[in-house]
Amino acid sequence: MPKLLKVGQIVNAQGIRGEVKVYPLTDYKERFEELDWVYMGDNIEEKFYIEKVKYKNELVILKLKGIDDRNMAERCKTKYLMIDKKDARELPEDTYFIVDLIGLKVYTNDKILIGTIKNVIQNTGQDLYEIEDHKNPKKTILIPAVEAFIKEVNIEKGYIIVTPIEGLIE
Repeated sequence: MPKLLKVGQIVNAQGIRGEVKVYPLTDYKERFEELDWVYMGDNIEEKFYIEKVKYKNELVILKLKGIDDRNMAERCKTKYLMIDKKDARELPEDTYFIVDLIGLKVYTNDKILIGTIKNVIQNTGQDLYEIEDHKNPKKTILIPAVEAFIKEVNIEKGYIIVTPIEGLIE
């Protein structure tokens, strides 16, 4: 199975002709103009070809081939639009795909294991790495994904080095 990247999430139907409103999960929402097709969810058996791309505020409005009325579009609500990772854009230096960060071990500068990244929370200020505490798996630690805290990211070797401030990990 190919490694898939989420590029957007359908949040609602738009109009009566089967268009969908998509919240882009990419820093470059015009990316949808460069795509010929997307997968919907984890279903890699069916490609949904993009017929039309428009914009409305922060949302992308897509017309996908085969989704031809409002009822069909509403059934797609909450589903993620995915692409094969091999079709992804090249990222700038020190920028990573979320899918590559999930599962990385997180250590302090002193090589003390903190835990494992289980999610990346994207918000307007900066991303937050959600880390499962290795001593207490029910505990979650949030570390801002900013240079002040993140000292090294090594995708190939599977780890991140952080400089936590007092009280951040306790």
